[in-house]
Amino acid sequence: MFGNLFEEEEEEGFSSTSSRGRVAKGGDEPPPPRGRSNLCGIKNQGGTCYLNSLLQTLLFTPEFREELFSLGAAELGCLEDKEEPGVKVRVIPLELQKLFASLLLVDQQSASTANLTNSFGWNSSEGTNQHDVQELNRILFSALEHSLVGTTGSTFIHQLYHGTIVNSIVCKECGNVSQRQEDFLDLTVCVCGMSSLEEALWNMFVEEEMFEGSNLYRCAQCDRLVTAAKSAKLKKLPPFMTMSLLRFSFDFAKCERYKETGRYSFPLTINLLPFCEETDAEDSDYCYELFSVIIHKGGCYGGHYHVYIRDIDQLGQWEPPEEECKPKTQKKVTEEVKPTCEPKLQEDDPLSVIAAIIAQEPSKSVLADQLGQKIMDKLGSSWSKKFRKHYGPIGKFLQSHNDAFMLVSNGTRVALKAIANPSSPVTKPPGPAKPATNSDPSTPSDPRAAEQQPELDQKSEPEQKGSHWFDLNDSTVTSIRESDIEKQFQGKESAYMLFYRKTQLHRPTEALNNPQYKIPLNLIQMAQEENIKMQKMREEFEATSNTVVLRLHLAPSYRLEYGALQPISKEQNGSTTLTFDRRKTVGDLRLDIYQKQELWEGDMALTVARSLPAGLHLYNTLTDDNVSLYSAGICTNSDLFVWNGREVCGATVLTGAEWEPVLLNVVRPNFGEDEDPEEGDGLESVEERGGFENGGPGLKREARGFAGASTLGEVREALGEPEESLLCQEHKGGKREEQGTGEGGGASGWRVFPPGDMQRTLKELSLKDGDALLVLEPQSFDSSMFALNGDVVTVTTPSDCRWLQVEFGPHGGEGGGGEREKEEERRKIKVPATGNMLLCEVKQRAIEELQLQEQLTGAQYCLRHVDCTGKLLPPVCEELSVRDAGVRLMTTLTLCPGNAPKASQLFLHFSVGSAPSAGMEMDIMVEKTCTVKECLKAMLEAVGLDGTCWHLRRLDWCEEVGEPIMDEDASLSELKINNGETLVVTEGQLPPKGFLKLSVWLCLNPSNNSAVSMDFNHTDNGHTDVVAAGDSPPLGAGNTAELRSAGQVEISDEATLEDLKTQVLTLPALQDACVPTTAFMRVWQLEGRRLARILRGQQLTLKKLKLPSGTDLCVQQLLTEEDLGPKDVMVSVRMGVPGERGFYPPEELVWDATRDSSPRSLRTCLAAHYGLSPDSLLLAKHQPDKHAWEEISNWSQQVSKKKKKRKAESLLGAPFHLKDGDTIGVKNLLIDNNRDFLTLEDEQGQQRLREQAEQCRKGGQAAGSEGVGPQKKTGPTKSRKPEVALSINVGVFR
Repeated sequence: MFGNLFEEEEEEGFSSTSSRGRVAKGGDEPPPPRGRSNLCGIKNQGGTCYLNSLLQTLLFTPEFREELFSLGAAELGCLEDKEEPGVKVRVIPLELQKLFASLLLVDQQSASTANLTNSFGWNSSEGTNQHDVQELNRILFSALEHSLVGTTGSTFIHQLYHGTIVNSIVCKECGNVSQRQEDFLDLTVCVCGMSSLEEALWNMFVEEEMFEGSNLYRCAQCDRLVTAAKSAKLKKLPPFMTMSLLRFSFDFAKCERYKETGRYSFPLTINLLPFCEETDAEDSDYCYELFSVIIHKGGCYGGHYHVYIRDIDQLGQWEPPEEECKPKTQKKVTEEVKPTCEPKLQEDDPLSVIAAIIAQEPSKSVLADQLGQKIMDKLGSSWSKKFRKHYGPIGKFLQSHNDAFMLVSNGTRVALKAIANPSSPVTKPPGPAKPATNSDPSTPSDPRAAEQQPELDQKSEPEQKGSHWFDLNDSTVTSIRESDIEKQFQGKESAYMLFYRKTQLHRPTEALNNPQYKIPLNLIQMAQEENIKMQKMREEFEATSNTVVLRLHLAPSYRLEYGALQPISKEQNGSTTLTFDRRKTVGDLRLDIYQKQELWEGDMALTVARSLPAGLHLYNTLTDDNVSLYSAGICTNSDLFVWNGREVCGATVLTGAEWEPVLLNVVRPNFGEDEDPEEGDGLESVEERGGFENGGPGLKREARGFAGASTLGEVREALGEPEESLLCQEHKGGKREEQGTGEGGGASGWRVFPPGDMQRTLKELSLKDGDALLVLEPQSFDSSMFALNGDVVTVTTPSDCRWLQVEFGPHGGEGGGGEREKEEERRKIKVPATGNMLLCEVKQRAIEELQLQEQLTGAQYCLRHVDCTGKLLPPVCEELSVRDAGVRLMTTLTLCPGNAPKASQLFLHFSVGSAPSAGMEMDIMVEKTCTVKECLKAMLEAVGLDGTCWHLRRLDWCEEVGEPIMDEDASLSELKINNGETLVVTEGQLPPKGFLKLSVWLCLNPSNNSAVSMDFNHTDNGHTDVVAAGDSPPLGAGNTAELRSAGQVEISDEATLEDLKTQVLTLPALQDACVPTTAFMRVWQLEGRRLARILRGQQLTLKKLKLPSGTDLCVQQLLTEEDLGPKDVMVSVRMGVPGERGFYPPEELVWDATRDSSPRSLRTCLAAHYGLSPDSLLLAKHQPDKHAWEEISNWSQQVSKKKKKRKAESLLGAPFHLKDGDTIGVKNLLIDNNRDFLTLEDEQGQQRLREQAEQCRKGGQAAGSEGVGPQKKTGPTKSRKPEVALSINVGVFR
């Protein structure tokens, strides 16, 4: 019918299939139990919300459910035998039985329909195709009827749902009646032009269609064309009446589908007596009550279904919804109801009066123009005198009470809506004891009174039988109030199918609150076994999910050194692992540790610790023994320090984040003096690396940790330096050109900390792990190595320090022995090096001097640094020089197995699933220009994984898994992913994007004089490379600028244009841009690969600017501030070259068309710009698609014959439609007699157009497909899936 209704709205988040549960550590997570409603939802297979809504409706139809359960294995067969040859198994009803039993009895949040859809013969793709639920209703019932042929249930669908309509044609001359009966499964009622279900039924079954005039009927009895009346009536009413609302229509003028979203009300209880042929039965035989409403949300090409269902058997636990009515509203309603107890005021209620008048009429309707006279006859007073003052005209009163009255017979008659509500004055004349009638003449009638009426009984709603309503939205089940149904009368989310049941159908008492009622024993046993299995799975999963591995650090194994805790023995790290249940308390953990540490004496404190580069640091202490580890924030791989809570080895330990230690590289000058004999722990000097030849000077480094809250003065004191010593920080902002060139070693700059910084802490100074701190005494400047210029110290590396040490062999391996240490010592060699020497030459010389040519034959080796903890750092790029690679002279490189990255590559660490432990991550080399998606694919291939449900995350500053990398199409360089960074491959799709994704292009080298080039000097990432021809969207005519891709931004549609500009400036391609404010930036919108419009209004939101996701934007930097108004037009002006067929370079001109948008206003603006007379200018607009110029005549005016006033022509409208970026040609007639604007390029373009038209006429392929000539403007259109017919395959059982 209307296929793929789900397709378009999937992007809007209508799908409810996203998993919000926890991720299991080992296996799959068991399904969660039922929610508070105690009802089970149905999983969405991707597009089966329509199926889920219909299945829930059938499940909550007790008569259908019980008829289905009454069919046993003798008639249907067994699912176990369906593969047996020759055995006929009715799979569809069996799977439906199994699904219904699971929905009723199995304790799970949602059930799967995979087995049922497999029985339909659907493949995996059918689960993602959306179909029409009305179509499914007919096809499913047809499939069930075919499946049950030859069983006792072969007719139960016909008995429950099928009715009969009789169509009659009455000859107006002889009275002959011609009748024809037709069967119906559901009534398809019209929505277009109707305001309610009753009005639609009245038009279907009460109104007569006349055959008259040129449209006569041939009577069989008269044997000629006669006047006749055609009508339809309901002959047989089924127990369940299904109403299908025709929400979707087709506009033949526009040739497109559309959805009716206007208000269309329907009653909770309806009496079909006026629409039936036979009216002799009891009134209750015609009364139906609503019990299910299938709702469609979305448009005609996409959407989502869910269903409101009344729980007739009270199987669920109904709770009041979260949105309760305000007490103020309830109080107002109570006050309005109080006066109704006075019977003498009933005549003052116009609602009761009109209802009584209509109810007393035999036809139950009154002519609209006679209603006023009948009111006067009944009350003795006219409407104008009695009611007009408070209620307005009678027509307006009827329209405001469309829930009580409806206009029929093309609006000529007023009838009552057939709502069987005993408390409503609509269905019967008011009595003196009716509390629901408003008879206070001092209170005007309020149309909202009818809406407030259900609120009066809200307190009693939960106590009424069968009054519980639930919203079943795929896997989610929530309680709703009966009044919430009125919200589905209109709008994008509105009712689509209505299911009514006869009020005569009563449920037995034993069926209430009894989900096992009439379910076969085998299905009950199956559900019980499933519940036992599921409960066991949940217990195992809970136990596995709550088991954590803790690392315990015992205080006797540590000492306090340099502001952090260090292991006493390097062979033993002082930690032990403990597996524990995080649901247990801190006291349980303390007791368990006490039992395992039998020699522990005194108090025991458990403090959360973290391993930092400087060592182990303590944070918060677990003091409450009654708190569970989960509540205390303890997770797997957490570090806990076990101590007495005061000191470690006699030293007081400072805890907390403010005392986090910082590991600094303390650098001191070395002038060839004797070394400190205690050098070793953390000290890395150039002497240790081999010493200096001839005792030359150098620098020595020492790794020292200090508390982050320590002041710089305290650090100087801890280093044992006098107060006159200078502390310097390495100056990282210097240009590379400041370093030495040529064959010298090079120079580095250091900034001296001013005296005021001595009182500031390391945290305040933003010093972090690995930063270098140079300590200089005043006499140090006597050496040529150090030069002080202002607050900058320049350290020059002496020429005799030009070397690198290369080490080969196992690094930090276990097993002692002096022989092994000597072997490692022989595997070290100093290679003479300079700043300009290539690292590949360094490696080659080291291999030759170490005599490793034969040993390394056929193997790939690379050079890597080693940090202070012994961890290998990323390989250095051997294509670069020592200086360009950032390698310091007089340092050590290790020769390790593996390939060295190229200059265009990144060396990355990665892990799968969680943050990697030290040394457990994997390595990969990828190009800097490769996208995140390509990098992810390479990582998955490296570990042997496949699939698309993976994404990449970065590590945060705590070395824990951080935020996902959302832009999968961006390159690694654009995302500033650096060499040696660690990424985590995480399972699951990327989180849904609630932002606009906009592509940004840079406008380079514009030919106008008001914009400047945005071509910045980028030295690394390469993300501003010029796009190849054909890949870059061309600018509009007249603008000769190039475009470069700057990347993409993601921003909320609620952000302002100013916010967008600010975020664009954060792109890597714009980081060096000098833009004082966002007013110096212009943003264009690209449409159809051309500049379309300038975004204006700094404080307007992107939603108001109507920017869709995926829009291409072009950015220009301006020389002056720009704030265009809504009617300002920025045109490109080109002055013609006198005597030639050409133009000068274009200029930008802002034309204010707010008050006057006529040609005269534009001509005046151009004349002021060029300093010429307006009369001397000839203007024309360029049409790039046609390669032609359209002349703008001299202020053409139209004269009105009646008012004799001039009406100026607007350039913003037809035929010019002037907009931003259009090219305006200007001719100065004083010096140029040539009035022709055509150039040689235009003539060549027109020739191409003629050739293209000729080829099209001959049936050849258009030249435009080859990129020649103009292309038609086409916006980005979304490709839709082909509509697939819905079908259910059924076996043959006849």
